[in-house]
Amino acid sequence: MRYISTRGRAPALGFEETMLTGLARDGGLYVPEEVPQFSESEIAALAGQPYEEVALRVISPFVGDAFTKGELIRLIAAAYGEFAHAARAPVKQLGPKHFLLELFHGPTLAFKDFAMQLIGQLMQASLARSGKRITIVGATSGDTGSAAIEAFKGLANVDVFILFPEGRVSEVQRRQMTTAGADNVHAIALEGDFDTCQGRLKDLFNDHAFRDEVGLAGVNSINWARVLAQVVYYFTSATTLGAPHRAVDFTVPTGNFGDIFAGHIARRMGLPVGKLVIATNQNDILHRTLATGEQRREGVVPSHSPSMDIQVSSNFERVLFEAYDGDGTAVTAAMEGLANEGGYALGQGAWGFLKERFASGRASEDETLQAIFRAQLLTGEVLCPHSAVAYHVAEDHLGRNPMITLATAHPAKFPDAVEKAIGLRPPLPSQMADLYDRPETVTPMADDLGTLKAFIRERRRS
Repeated sequence: MRYISTRGRAPALGFEETMLTGLARDGGLYVPEEVPQFSESEIAALAGQPYEEVALRVISPFVGDAFTKGELIRLIAAAYGEFAHAARAPVKQLGPKHFLLELFHGPTLAFKDFAMQLIGQLMQASLARSGKRITIVGATSGDTGSAAIEAFKGLANVDVFILFPEGRVSEVQRRQMTTAGADNVHAIALEGDFDTCQGRLKDLFNDHAFRDEVGLAGVNSINWARVLAQVVYYFTSATTLGAPHRAVDFTVPTGNFGDIFAGHIARRMGLPVGKLVIATNQNDILHRTLATGEQRREGVVPSHSPSMDIQVSSNFERVLFEAYDGDGTAVTAAMEGLANEGGYALGQGAWGFLKERFASGRASEDETLQAIFRAQLLTGEVLCPHSAVAYHVAEDHLGRNPMITLATAHPAKFPDAVEKAIGLRPPLPSQMADLYDRPETVTPMADDLGTLKAFIRERRRS
């Protein structure tokens, strides 16, 4: 299996190199040269299997010979063995033809654990084999950072630097990042919003001399292995509800487009996915893109669902590459337009491609709180605000197929919003009950690339 850049000017790589590289040298994102196909019988055989077995079957074709089957079995087991639910990603019924996919039973109570725990195991195995050291730098709107820190803290050959927007993540999200207590972990509160953090991350990767000097590696959703790990729960949930013998719809709360792109990959592999519905909050650039055929940045407005407070959706570049039929020049022009002019217009063919494959909707702040209240009243489920955005949007897209709404975080990660909606403050699970008592270590930093580089050089272990 080989991977190519969405901008067409970087060398093709194997899986292991792609995982460790993250962002391509031409600024693009890596995608598989070909997407493996599953037959109906192969998909049907996944029904009722343990999550780890499904992960092995879905992931193996993309890995090629980078890891042996025995290695993958061991690494996948280690990644998911500590999840708090035996099903890893259980499905619950909310109403007629409406189901909830719970993705918050991992160690940091968010869907990012499904990818980050596996990447941690894969990278650790790869580095142990080669003897190399890497410096992981990540940008987060809340959950990626804590999941990365949990996966990599304490490792001897990895240094971790996580950028998060100061004052724009929930207190629980912040404390999960600042209380790791490991000398290889550095939480940086950067001035600005998530797009600022993501911009500095890309600046670091695009400085090839610095990148090589510190052995830079990325675990943001720009990393293909992140997307790949998330493909698995589309298969487990869809087969639970009858796939491949009937189609299943999904509604996905998303800001950076990575999670819903994983659903798109599952559909390309042969999973009978009907609607793929993009659910956005008031920072609705993805919804506006589908509605207007133009992608234009507006200011980021803080919301009850901060992990979606994004105006530059990095993974959208991957689907744009498909929409432009693999034309890296067209993708590069669009991305340069977004960076330099604040936006770009889609070609008619590309816009049509996207509208055929995705639907979308948005939830205002009031609608998000109302959705939390309504879900609790009608179903007994307490949703985090991101999951509530998806619940609200899914209600407008219910049809003949079963609808699976992705619940991407535990409600206790956003207690203020939940309490405002239903008058009850959700408690943290027992394994995290002492979170507010743990000492915090955080470095506030101005939005200055030189300062950031100097800090990484100074703090990384040689």
